[in-house]
Amino acid sequence: MDYFSQANSAPLYILVGVVLLFVAISCVLFTRKSYLAGLKMGMDRNVLRTTITASALFTVLPSISILLGVIALSGSLGVPSSWLRLSVVGNLSYEAIAAEAASQAMGVSLKDAASLTTGHLVTIVLVMTTGISWGIIATIFFGKSYSRKSTQLLNKSKKKEGKSFADWAMVAMFIGFCGTFIGSYVAEAVVFKHFLPLLTALVAGLVMKGCEYLVNEKQLAWMENFSLSLSMLIAMTAAVLLAL
Repeated sequence: MDYFSQANSAPLYILVGVVLLFVAISCVLFTRKSYLAGLKMGMDRNVLRTTITASALFTVLPSISILLGVIALSGSLGVPSSWLRLSVVGNLSYEAIAAEAASQAMGVSLKDAASLTTGHLVTIVLVMTTGISWGIIATIFFGKSYSRKSTQLLNKSKKKEGKSFADWAMVAMFIGFCGTFIGSYVAEAVVFKHFLPLLTALVAGLVMKGCEYLVNEKQLAWMENFSLSLSMLIAMTAAVLLAL
């Protein structure tokens, strides 16, 4: 049995299906408890139902980008592993970085799926899962105190003019995050004359900028929900066309 047959085997689909079924049932139970709690507080039934419906519809649009992430990762890790990692607590940016770092440490690359084995898959998924788990563990032990401190800092920042330290810290982290990716793309273009990643990133950035213009200047607020999915779709299409 080859690698992709094992990575997409029925036992893996069953295991992932059980986990995701548990998550789905938990969501339904929490929704029901929240609905009953709202009724006890005296909230109107129609308001609660409208809120639930609007929230459900709102999640459809962001889920498009998640689906695209599953498709992108499934070419290397198979559908079940990608489906699981991006359906619970993961996101494409983190999962791709963790998977690539783990594969490089083993001397292989996600871009060369033919070189992967089931041993590589197990190690990659273990690294991805272990890495993302620390946020959950930290939240259990430090979430309440962190939330209280964040609220205090937020209240202080509202009394001051300009951006707070938290605002600047978030901007700095985002710039560092983007710089890491763009830097690697520039390095590939300069050193290996491989321009496709850089051009794809530029296309995605231009589409996102266009969406931002439509939201801010043309007052098309609904575009904000489509911006991420649209930029990914167009950039992926551009990558395919450029690679032809």
